[in-house]
Amino acid sequence: MSIIQSIRERAAWLVFGLIAVSLIGFLLMDARRSNFFGGSDRTTVVGVVDGQKIQLDDFNNQVANIENGFKRQQNAAVTDELREQIRQEVWDQKVREAILGRDFKALGMEVGKAEQNDLLAGQDADEQIRRYFTDPKTGIFDPQVAAQNINNLYSIYKAGPRKGANADNSQYDVARSFWEDQVPQFVEHRLERKFVALLANSAYVPKWMAEKVNADNSQISSISFVNTPYTTIADSAARVSDAEIMDYVNEHAADFKQPESRAIAYVLFDGRPTSADSANVRQQLIQMSKEFATTKDPATFLSRVGSETAYADTTLAKSMIQVPFKDSIFALQKGGLFGPYLDAGDYVVAKLIDEHTVPDSVEARHILVATVDPQTRQPIMEDSTGKKKIDSIRNLIEKGGQRFDSVAAHLSDDKSSAVKGGKLPWFGPGQMVKDFQDFAFGHKTGDKGVVKSQFGYHYIEILGQKNFEPGYKVAYLSRKITPSPETDQAASGLANQFAGESRDARAFEENIQKGHLTRLVAVDIPPAAISIPAIGTNRQLVQWIYGAEIGNVSQPFPVGDKYVVAQLTEINKAGTMSAAAARPRVERILRNRKKAEMITKKLGTPASLDAVASASGQPVMHADSVSFSSGTLPNAGREPRVVGASFDKALAGKPASPPLAGNSGVFVIRVEKVGALSNPNGDIQQQRFALEQQERTSAYNIVQALIKTADITDNRGKVF
Repeated sequence: MSIIQSIRERAAWLVFGLIAVSLIGFLLMDARRSNFFGGSDRTTVVGVVDGQKIQLDDFNNQVANIENGFKRQQNAAVTDELREQIRQEVWDQKVREAILGRDFKALGMEVGKAEQNDLLAGQDADEQIRRYFTDPKTGIFDPQVAAQNINNLYSIYKAGPRKGANADNSQYDVARSFWEDQVPQFVEHRLERKFVALLANSAYVPKWMAEKVNADNSQISSISFVNTPYTTIADSAARVSDAEIMDYVNEHAADFKQPESRAIAYVLFDGRPTSADSANVRQQLIQMSKEFATTKDPATFLSRVGSETAYADTTLAKSMIQVPFKDSIFALQKGGLFGPYLDAGDYVVAKLIDEHTVPDSVEARHILVATVDPQTRQPIMEDSTGKKKIDSIRNLIEKGGQRFDSVAAHLSDDKSSAVKGGKLPWFGPGQMVKDFQDFAFGHKTGDKGVVKSQFGYHYIEILGQKNFEPGYKVAYLSRKITPSPETDQAASGLANQFAGESRDARAFEENIQKGHLTRLVAVDIPPAAISIPAIGTNRQLVQWIYGAEIGNVSQPFPVGDKYVVAQLTEINKAGTMSAAAARPRVERILRNRKKAEMITKKLGTPASLDAVASASGQPVMHADSVSFSSGTLPNAGREPRVVGASFDKALAGKPASPPLAGNSGVFVIRVEKVGALSNPNGDIQQQRFALEQQERTSAYNIVQALIKTADITDNRGKVF
């Protein structure tokens, strides 16, 4: 066998070995990414509070339940800003539960069945329950309505989900969320209230303490003094180093704890609509106005052309219409157009559809056949069934001779008005749902009719109308002024060019100067943030910030109608503040200490106030009625150390005190008189009560104090 052949054969095994090692390496990398061996780069723990884990699934479920509740109640999408707020609220709640739960357990605190019933549907119901079941017209909480709805939810929950692939379990999902997510929250809130009340009620002030405080507060002194202000020494003569800052911070570590945050410098590239974009939108409206003027169906036309303002087939009182140029619009003939005109960020063309007198308030009564639960927005009756039922009710009254109030009392699903025969208080425009309002303000007293609203079917009778004034029905063709593709591309191009030429901190700063751009800053950006103040919402930008190193420059990020190029300037890890972060709070304190030492050294051992005045160039001043309890020195401000020294018996009769470093300068005082007011607070029991109230009030801060001292690891920035 030739040498070459031998090498080839042996090399083949070597190559196979290298390939095998490489494949294993790729598999291990893939395993780390895909949880092949049970691990994952993406943590499933949102945070840890004193050793207790907050699991991602549990956290997300609670966030989703709140979001779904908002969607059902407000019939609106959840914005990024709202989602950020919801996540923060859920995080705060989870932290409180973890910290307080152990104390509840240790104290044996619980919420019994009777107390739970009370917090759900009693006079002491949870605040959120009260919001759900308070009549918006009267502002009165109705426990009976609350109990009826909660019992209904309980029945649905206990029945369990329906079977089958096409089963509708939307009502069960709402009931399950209420009993499994919301009720435990209500219980947690009640336990926290009991815990704080327990601490507050334990406050006690003995009689001797009240007497001592009363005696101290009655003291009063009279002094003369010389104040040598710190401003008499230049700041440059008392520089403070980072090492000195950190020495102070370490001595007061508890006061200088900080959460994790980062800071950036950034440049904005404006992509807002130009004057040409505005003119283009205006011209579009002028073109559409030709068809708008002739259409007989404004609702369909506005929907088809995508108007920013949908057609409201409602006649509003003149006083209720608040739009620009309304007097010019009211002066139009029916069918006439006015515009285009600017209204905020839109161009608008208004068309007067109709005008007639309308009341500013209406009294009516109604009978409701609910097809939708007003709290959950979930269907509770087929629409066709609801229509048949309301038609039967109308026939009972109009053809069967039954009294309206009697039928309402027995058959109306609006229980708050049913007990009054269906009668509603007087209401003005905008106080009822649109379909109800249109009927009430579009018909006259005595008219009856069936109206379908978002809640079901109403049989309405108008009982009265008053305060008539001119009313107008107006259609608005509106188009938002948005940047054209050319405008957006121009801003994007400038941002990309700047980012491409600014790959490090030095180039970033130089290109700002060359381009005459504005350098902006954003500080204290937390890892879980979705939006950044003054910039806007872009979670990807925050993720870049937490993946970057000091000095790194980002690619452009679109935020609204602008592009952001950022440079990471500061990383603040959770824990004790750095010298740079603490300097704004500490530098003045340490600088004044140094100035106090300089002034004290200059003054030496004062022989008299006149000698101090001569050495410092400051006048001798006098303060009568210096109160021990106030801490304030007349003609000098808040100076508790100087005020305390004015009651020092060791200084009585001496021509001058040693120099005292105060808040505003170095003081030398001469105590002239110390006395007491005649029993300013004679009622000791009342004094004890006031002191105990102060102690009780401080108990309400205990939860924040416990949170501050807890060991909390926040992983939200890594999870989301």
